[in-house]
Amino acid sequence: MNGLNESVVSEFMLLGLASSWETKVFLMLIFSLIYLGIILGNPFIVFLVILDSHLHSPMYFLLANLSLIDVGLSSTTVPKMITDLLNEYKIISFQSCMTQICFIHIMGGVEMVLLIAMAFDRYTAICKPLRYLNIMNPKICVSFVIAGWVIGVIHAMSQFAFIINLPFCGPNKVDSFYCDFPRIIKLACTDGAKFEFIIAANSGFMSMGTFFLLILSYIFILVTVWKRSSGDLSKAFVTLSAHITVVVLFFTPCMFLYVWPFPTSSIDKYLFIVDFAITPVLNPAIYTLRNKDIKISIKRLSKWGHYVKFC
Repeated sequence: MNGLNESVVSEFMLLGLASSWETKVFLMLIFSLIYLGIILGNPFIVFLVILDSHLHSPMYFLLANLSLIDVGLSSTTVPKMITDLLNEYKIISFQSCMTQICFIHIMGGVEMVLLIAMAFDRYTAICKPLRYLNIMNPKICVSFVIAGWVIGVIHAMSQFAFIINLPFCGPNKVDSFYCDFPRIIKLACTDGAKFEFIIAANSGFMSMGTFFLLILSYIFILVTVWKRSSGDLSKAFVTLSAHITVVVLFFTPCMFLYVWPFPTSSIDKYLFIVDFAITPVLNPAIYTLRNKDIKISIKRLSKWGHYVKFC
């Protein structure tokens, strides 16, 4: 941690998303509503899964954990982005910047593992229904979550260990609304080529590898269902479409930034709005509005609420 003391730069200036006042006010209102949806919708899913014993299954256990991670990932960037929209000078301290980077990559790593776990859960449920509960037992589900956190921490710290000791002695303007490795390395007073390679090898490989693994797994599930009964293919596709949508939305910005790192344009900061705001607010809708079990659970909870009220 000597880098924290030796660095001349004590804070970074975030350039944010927009320059005109009208656009800033519009974005502030939009993202405030989105964030409200995130912090209400995702905890509601967790609440339902905990409260309703009918949802005590592997799929909903993983979904509840995904909802918690979505809240955490969004909360690392969106609240500051909203407040910064009304500030002329968007300042973040060096320590806060490093902390934000760590949390982004830890949460991102956990989410990738959870998406893999959810794909494996769907594969088991569709392709091996008779063995589903034996394979997806509570021990395996908890192991997926623990593995996600371990991999997330290792993923973040393996990059952070290199970045924290870089010398920052001059430029401090970050062309984004949040801190991340590619943008920060550009400001270091040293040749960042090898560090760019480390980021591409770590985050880039993890993002692209996980994305293709998930897409191939869903294709394999659909092909397996088609071989068994072509009539069930449309049903399976409807079931998997929510998962595929989340995977595409989540991984597209990651691959754009990390597989081809350090772009000269600033388009990546707009793409990452999808990961930090759009995907977390869509997940409750994508996974619940078309889910019969969740709808029944909400009705059951509503009836229970009316019963308690009149008692």
